[in-house]
Amino acid sequence: MGDTNGQVVAGGNGKGNRLDQLYYPTDVLIDKETDSLIICDYASRRVVRWSRRSGTTQGEILIDNISCWGLAMDDQRYFYISDPGRHEVRRYQIGDNNGTLVAGGNGEGAGLNQLNWPTYIYVDQQQAVYVECLCFMGNADEFTYTVDLTSNQATSTTPSDSSSLLLPLSIHDDSPLLDLSENTTIKRKRQDKHSYINE
Repeated sequence: MGDTNGQVVAGGNGKGNRLDQLYYPTDVLIDKETDSLIICDYASRRVVRWSRRSGTTQGEILIDNISCWGLAMDDQRYFYISDPGRHEVRRYQIGDNNGTLVAGGNGEGAGLNQLNWPTYIYVDQQQAVYVECLCFMGNADEFTYTVDLTSNQATSTTPSDSSSLLLPLSIHDDSPLLDLSENTTIKRKRQDKHSYINE
């Protein structure tokens, strides 16, 4: 508590696409099983993993060539990535570079089978995927997608009544994460829990 400087745990070497750099990281999650951070590195068009062990100097690329923005992981260790450029959310396993479409993928729009610039996502224990979509001329909308794990399809799409959000920063379940814009570094600041802050 009271640590105002923090400790660099990923990036910190200026903006860029080298393995020791980040360029506009937009979301981060903690993978407790591997004791690592999984990071959407938006401007470098990749998802990277950085070990939380001391002495780590670079990350490894998990998925490349993706305009990733939001990131979530379910109880079965599938992770979900929003791609605002393609207006879709895909589900991945570690080592899978293609993923399975679970929401959107039908172009930009307001239809129940479409997304409009999906940003942050959250997956609950029933594999319902909550997606924040930004409409730059108005407020953000939140959609809920229920994923059928046997058919790998989104089986229902329900807009929620959350139109009061204007540019949400993140949606995480009891997670001490804070995302800021124009960032190249992720720091940990000690509070009641560990916090990871993009700078």
